[in-house]
Amino acid sequence: MTEPAYVAVDWGTSSFRLWLVDHAGEVLTERRSGEGMLAAAKTGFPAVLQSHLAAIEAPDHLPVLVCGMAGARNGWVEAGYVDTPAPLSAVLKQAVRVPGEARDIRILPGIAQRDAAAPDVMRGEETQLLGTLGLDAAGEALVCMPGTHSKWVCVKGGIVERFSTFMTGELFGAISRETILSLAVAGADEAEDVASFKAAVKAAYEAPAFAANLLFGARSRQLLFGGTPAAARETLSGTLIGVELAAGLSGTVPQAGVKLIASGRLAMLYRLAFEALSVNATPVDADEAVRRGLSMAAAAIWTKSKDF
Repeated sequence: MTEPAYVAVDWGTSSFRLWLVDHAGEVLTERRSGEGMLAAAKTGFPAVLQSHLAAIEAPDHLPVLVCGMAGARNGWVEAGYVDTPAPLSAVLKQAVRVPGEARDIRILPGIAQRDAAAPDVMRGEETQLLGTLGLDAAGEALVCMPGTHSKWVCVKGGIVERFSTFMTGELFGAISRETILSLAVAGADEAEDVASFKAAVKAAYEAPAFAANLLFGARSRQLLFGGTPAAARETLSGTLIGVELAAGLSGTVPQAGVKLIASGRLAMLYRLAFEALSVNATPVDADEAVRRGLSMAAAAIWTKSKDF
């Protein structure tokens, strides 16, 4: 078996992902669970991590590198922030070692936008940016990172200049479960209504000020003209994503288009959304991006070599 070099962890608010990685950056094994920050804060971060390390039989000397919400104020150890304009290389230099642990465990910092008019923070996404753009990124990149809290990031010459967070995923969950629109989407199956989704994206993109009205249309259209719960669900999703894209694409879009860092269903939905607006979007797998970013950070922290 290839000798392991380190353990990489992406510790989100509600999810936990761990990879055992060798010196060439190849994944030897991985583990996933729902033990994100909210759950780990109750059971204990050391206990959660140790249970997974024991499951993969990680040697006691093996270092661990963590990104994400484990470094938040309410996480394991606060890792602080790199302030915008933030060189991605600075993320590598400000990792915080977890005190009181025999094993070398480091947590990467997030990025903060200390602008009174547009305050914002990210944790975990900075590592995906690092893995996608690298340290020597030239030119300008506009990056879309869908999720519960989607991020839109403007990077120039390897420096994060500004970014914005959109609560698109969380709003979809709340609206589809806790409002009158829950009746419209009740019983929606796995089937996808691409036409309804794209139409909703275009309508919301063209008239974002009418977002609340467009959302209610998912129910009124169903009552007056029929339609499936799946069509209503896609209308909700398309409307919220369309509003997000109206803001995210409101500035100058680089000639190369948008880099879309996403996985699974979100990657598919946002690809369709960009397609509906005839905007070029280059897909990047989110898991691969975060692993590459963690690998670059591990090399900088423990070996000062790109061949870690």
